[in-house]
Amino acid sequence: MSAAAKTILVIGTYDTKSDELGYLEACIKAQGGQVISMDVSVLGDPPEPTRVSKHKVAEAAGSSIQAVIDSGDENSAMQIMAKGACVITEDLYRHGHIDGMIAMGGSMGTDLALDCAQVLPLGVPKYIISTIAFSPLIPPERLAADIQMILWAGGLYGLNSICKSSLSQAAGAVLGAARAVEAPDASRPLVGMTSLGSSCLRYMKTLKPALEARGFEVAIFHSTGMGGMAFENLAAQGRFACVMDFSMQEFANGVFGSLVSSGAGRLRAAGQAGTPQIVAPGAADLLDFAGWQDIPARFADDPFHAHNRLIKSTVLGAAERVEVAEAMAACLRAAKGPVHFILPSGGHEEWDKPGGDTHMPDALAAMNDALRRVMTDPIALTEIDAHINDAAFCEAALAIFDDWRARGIVKV
Repeated sequence: MSAAAKTILVIGTYDTKSDELGYLEACIKAQGGQVISMDVSVLGDPPEPTRVSKHKVAEAAGSSIQAVIDSGDENSAMQIMAKGACVITEDLYRHGHIDGMIAMGGSMGTDLALDCAQVLPLGVPKYIISTIAFSPLIPPERLAADIQMILWAGGLYGLNSICKSSLSQAAGAVLGAARAVEAPDASRPLVGMTSLGSSCLRYMKTLKPALEARGFEVAIFHSTGMGGMAFENLAAQGRFACVMDFSMQEFANGVFGSLVSSGAGRLRAAGQAGTPQIVAPGAADLLDFAGWQDIPARFADDPFHAHNRLIKSTVLGAAERVEVAEAMAACLRAAKGPVHFILPSGGHEEWDKPGGDTHMPDALAAMNDALRRVMTDPIALTEIDAHINDAAFCEAALAIFDDWRARGIVKV
């Protein structure tokens, strides 16, 4: 398709929101775009036919509208419709009929739209206009790696000038994105790496150019919740030739229930995909909280690091670090591909050096001992007498990578 003829899939309940969806379609068409409409309503009928009817959506889920109605409640009904909508969305994209998707709804419509967005690959524009955009009701694992959301302000029922502002912006955004997007280039094998900012973890400054010199592309994910979620999503798709998963802050957060989490699937997707993994315990000693949160009493007396107004961290004690080490090993042992763990016994993040905010040598020693104990066959273990931010750590990682590449474990 030409840049001026991008087609957007518009998803919504056309029985109750036909005016709003019609306005959204009109905005896209007024800017030179084309539309394929998908009705995911259950009980009612839209005033005008849609390109994809609710009957086709139910059939794509192996059901029928009557069976959906008879399923018991609106939750089960919408889950059936979500299944069918995903099948059709993926099929439309695979056959080149759409260049992006946009959906709108309240919590029910958003629930369905999140599933549809996840079946589209990275680089395909995916927008959701939602009454619960950016809400803590939406767990990180439900979000596609590059999803965009906008609040459907004042739009729960009927058109008005307030909600038109949201709808028109979203229409321009999805069409503009479809025209401007530069799709990921798969011509070079991709290494996925996790890290934090260079004030805490610095290995990526050395490893990225070194890996690029070897002919690989490197994508570095900021492991503060959403970054790890994107990393896991892509790993699940088998997008990486190898992962260097060196920042475990999100994983530790997940163990102790921090809201700064990438979900229960952290440290699992690459292993399930059989992707070679080089892993290290970077920042696994930290437990994050949102800047606005009070530190729970359990951690109130622990050392503390205020990173900025958005995020702050306490430091895990010896027992908690042992728990993290054991949980990491349990995930890695389930991997279907090779796993090599690097243990930098001199420290796991910049602030744990002597004089730093998080320096706890006894707790570090306890974690190192635990990692030596649990990172056993089939996990390979390399211990280095160095800090994770020392040159020796990067040298060890590259040595493992080069060996795997020579042996054909990492595919070129």
